[in-house]
Amino acid sequence: MSIRIFLASFVMVLSLTSLSFAVEPGEMLDDPVLESRAREVSAGLRCVVCQNQSIDESNAELARDMRILVRDRLLKGDSNQDVLDYMVSRYGDFVLLEPPFKMATYFLWFGPLLFVAIGCGAVFLIFRKKKSQTDVAPNNTAQTKAPSLSKDEQHRLEKLLNEDED
Repeated sequence: MSIRIFLASFVMVLSLTSLSFAVEPGEMLDDPVLESRAREVSAGLRCVVCQNQSIDESNAELARDMRILVRDRLLKGDSNQDVLDYMVSRYGDFVLLEPPFKMATYFLWFGPLLFVAIGCGAVFLIFRKKKSQTDVAPNNTAQTKAPSLSKDEQHRLEKLLNEDED
């Protein structure tokens, strides 16, 4: 019984540590309102090194620099949107975890759907081609029957066969 409790607590501790953020205490702002704004902004910014983590979750050195930059901009009086705009101007739309819906990012939004549609179309065409090949072969009796011989050809064939028997 004590092993089960130990394992359950071990799993719980592991799950809680995976949710921890990489923000170091030295990076945190003294003002709790500004710190919460910094967390809100940096939660929507992608670490350009890790690519699937926000800068708050990443331990990469560049993510640390980006967190400090966000906090510096907030200390200078920028709004949350101003900070996001500044980061986009510096790193591009890729820095946003949720890219904007505009002409330059259409492929990001519709690319996966396009690949699925192409794959479904290819599978459909392959099965359609196989079905048409199987439908044509059994019904086409001209391909399975040998052409009939003329009387001269039949006579020559019989003569050749008779010579082989002798």
